[in-house]
Amino acid sequence: MRFAALATPAVDVGAVQTIRRACLLLTVAFVCLAFMFGTSHWSHQGRETIQWIGLGLIGLCIGGRTWCALYIGGRKTSALVTTGPYSLCRNPLYLFSAIGAVGVGAQLGAVSVAVLAGLLAWAAHVPEVLQEERLLLVEHGDRYRGYLARVPRFLPQLDGWRNVPRLEVCRGAVTRTFVDACYFLAAAPVAAFIEYLQHAGLIRVFLHLP
Repeated sequence: MRFAALATPAVDVGAVQTIRRACLLLTVAFVCLAFMFGTSHWSHQGRETIQWIGLGLIGLCIGGRTWCALYIGGRKTSALVTTGPYSLCRNPLYLFSAIGAVGVGAQLGAVSVAVLAGLLAWAAHVPEVLQEERLLLVEHGDRYRGYLARVPRFLPQLDGWRNVPRLEVCRGAVTRTFVDACYFLAAAPVAAFIEYLQHAGLIRVFLHLP
C-alpha cells in the first residue's frame, strides 16, 4: 500500500510493551520506596496543602481520562479521532495519566516525589506513543500527517479546539476507563496508613524529602 510505504518503519511491538512495563514498574517501585522510607520535610500545614493539591490532580486525571474515553473509547487506532480533547493534543489520555501520577506522588506531601512520579509516568508512555503514531500513519496516511502537523503531541494547544455535535459513545470502554482511573485514589489511604506506621515506629524513616 502507498501509505505503508511512506510510513516510518514498524517497531517491535513486544519490545515497546516491555519497555513500557519496565518504566511503569520503575515508577511504582520509586513511589512505594518513597512512601515506605521517606517523609515530607514540610510543616504539617504544608504537607496537607500538597496532599490536597495532589487529590485535585487525581480528580482531574479521573475526569480527564473519562472525557477522552467518550471520544476514543473502543476505537483507539481503528479511527482517527481529532475532535474534543484530541483537537488540543494528540495524547490526552497519557497526559492525564501523568497528571494523576503527580497527584499520587503528592500524597507523600513532597513536591519532589510528585514531580518525579509524573516524569517517570510520562516516560513510561513515550515508547507506546511512538508505536501508536507509526500504526496510525500506516492506517490513515495523509490524514494523519496533517493531524501530526496541526496538533502537538502532549502540551495542549487551546486555540485548536474542535468538536462534533454528536458523539457515538462506547459505554463499556468509558466505564472501564473511569474505574481504572479511580485506582489512583488508593494512594491517599495508603500514604496515610504508612505515615501512621512511621509515627508508631514500625517503619523507619531514612529520607526527609522536599
